[in-house]
Amino acid sequence: MVKVRAYELSKELGFPSKEIVKVLHDYNVSTKNHMSALSEEELNVIFEYFTQKYPVKDFSVFEEKRVASLEAEKKKVEEEQKKAEEEYVPAPEVVRTHRVVDTRANVVDIDRLDDGKLEELVPDNINREGSKKQKIKKGGKKQRNTRESMAELEKTVKKEKKPEHFNVLIPSEITVSELAERMNKPAAEVVKKLFMLGIMANINETIDFDTASLIAEDFGGIVEREIIITDEDRLFNDVEDAPEQLKPRSPVVVVMGHVDHGKTSLLDVIRNTNVTSSEFGGITQHIGAYRVRLGDQKITFLDTPGHEAFTAMRARGALVTDIAILVVAADDGIMPQTIEAINHAKAANVSIIVAINKIDKEGANPEKVKQELTEHGLVPEDWGGDTICVEVSAKLNQNIDKLLEMVLLVAEMKELKANPDRRAKGTVIEAQLDKGRGPVATLLVQNGTLKTGDIVVAGTAVGRVRAMIDDKGRKIKKAGPSIPVEILGLSEVPEGGDVFYAVDDEKKARDVVEARKYKQKQEKQSKTPKVSLENLMENLEAGKIKELNIIVKADVQGSVEAVRQSLERISNDEVKVSVIHGAVGAVTESDVMLASASNAIIVGFNVRPTATAADSAERSEVDIRLYRVIYDAIEDIEAAMKGMLAPQFREAILGHVEIREIFKASGVGTIGGAYVTDGKIQRNCGVRVVRDGIVIHEGELASLRRFKDDVKEVAAGYECGISIDKYNDIKEGDVIESYTMEEVER
Repeated sequence: MVKVRAYELSKELGFPSKEIVKVLHDYNVSTKNHMSALSEEELNVIFEYFTQKYPVKDFSVFEEKRVASLEAEKKKVEEEQKKAEEEYVPAPEVVRTHRVVDTRANVVDIDRLDDGKLEELVPDNINREGSKKQKIKKGGKKQRNTRESMAELEKTVKKEKKPEHFNVLIPSEITVSELAERMNKPAAEVVKKLFMLGIMANINETIDFDTASLIAEDFGGIVEREIIITDEDRLFNDVEDAPEQLKPRSPVVVVMGHVDHGKTSLLDVIRNTNVTSSEFGGITQHIGAYRVRLGDQKITFLDTPGHEAFTAMRARGALVTDIAILVVAADDGIMPQTIEAINHAKAANVSIIVAINKIDKEGANPEKVKQELTEHGLVPEDWGGDTICVEVSAKLNQNIDKLLEMVLLVAEMKELKANPDRRAKGTVIEAQLDKGRGPVATLLVQNGTLKTGDIVVAGTAVGRVRAMIDDKGRKIKKAGPSIPVEILGLSEVPEGGDVFYAVDDEKKARDVVEARKYKQKQEKQSKTPKVSLENLMENLEAGKIKELNIIVKADVQGSVEAVRQSLERISNDEVKVSVIHGAVGAVTESDVMLASASNAIIVGFNVRPTATAADSAERSEVDIRLYRVIYDAIEDIEAAMKGMLAPQFREAILGHVEIREIFKASGVGTIGGAYVTDGKIQRNCGVRVVRDGIVIHEGELASLRRFKDDVKEVAAGYECGISIDKYNDIKEGDVIESYTMEEVER
């Protein structure tokens, strides 16, 4: 092998040669100095010590020296051969009685070669492979000329040891030291191999399966992939059901389409309830799930909002459903959100039924709608395609039964089945925090049966099901496939779209959740960009790009996602909008602290800040923007980004009133016995009813009294009686926030 001296190694690896000598002395390997050539054993000791203590840049020097040495030996042989041929002189013709012997360079100099040098050049592994060293003796018949000897020597030097074959199990990730241990090889050798591949790693670093396989195969290993069964695999039974265990289940239907095309009105007619009037601005803000009966069969409907901001929620709805009803207004035709809905349904491999709504309106043109559908790959049945189109009128309750029959027909063709006789598995449709009941989650059971008392794991939430409520508000004890239920008992609010499992081991379930939380924390930390000397200048040079940090708080998880995606989508070349945090609930003091530390603004949707949060925001000069309609939030931030934000009116908070008693009065409605906690309340001011940090109602005062007298205002520290115009659902503990709108200069 190539001999490397101690000082050469120190020069290449970048640490003092005296330290190398000291290591050899400390480990009782040898007492060599810095000029000594190092043996393989000594190199192994040095690499073992220094790869743990220092990051080594490159080991390629040794390969280069080995190649250079072989080239030098080959060149030397060729030069000696050439010299011998040039010096050779043929013997002259003489009388036969004289015999001339040429003893010049073409004859092997035995004394020169028999000095032990040839023995040193032959590697030790020749002996291990069964060959024996053979000395060349003077006058022996085994003498070889220089060309033959050196050619054989070169062949021997180049000959490498054949790898020993062994089996090794390698998981998807493994540390260098563990890989070395599994192969029964020195860790330093594995580190050297990695360096040869251009991978800088020490013995404690982790490498992936592909890299580890290359190293193992280079050592002669036969690699097998190790399948590691995690606690999640043991806890969650995801084994496929046998065909005989499957039973028919109800179809799950999602209603999709453009805003104002009549999705919610259509669902109102189907389930004979009125949702539109109770929702602010007529826009469906939350995901709901409903069960309807047609004859002896049932259908589960998911009501996903049609507003453009809820694209993510609509996509989530498509992923858990079997059939999508695409609502298209007969007078409007295909709109941008209609196209998005079509793409989501196709991507999720969901069957599409088109409901052409508003056929009663003047200007309705169902044939035009069908023509536009063909442009997006949906060819109606009466045009020779396979897309079912039903012309309906939600307003006149026309053809609704026919639409439901088509849903059941498509479901029958799809042969929807599940196994009710196993532990439940499904998807979280919606989740929110209720102060009285704690975390509340709407689940859609997709397989198995969920029962009261079951332990449920959903994302990083875990808990025992304390109560289950169906879509009619009734308490139930079990729910099978395709049944939506609201459950209580989880430890925290899960994310919408999380897969949930019912499990039988609560301790293991909590261990799995803790592991998930830790993993999320690690991923979050690893994704946080770190400023280094290398990228600092790049960041400074890119100073034209500014970043607007935003914290989003909303009343339900679906709204958080919607606001997040809407705001991040309005980034442009000058300003990048980044939502650094989003959560359910009131704006708290910790939100203000985060905003202050990260130079962010807070956007609240259907929520209010706590008193301490409002005070902290004022002290820290943190901007809190509160909205009830997502359009307003998007428009305000877009205007601010363009430098054109100049509101004509500004909201001024007057004070807060706490409801302490409730009185019912005939002809008047609900009257609240209240106490003004701060500021004041005026007769002509606007008011908000805030319950657990969530805005329940916004309107005006109907009356304001002190004892039996009507008054214009009541200051802090005094009691009063109040009633709110056209709103009677006030409760003890509610906070009434009073405010006015002040005109400001543009």
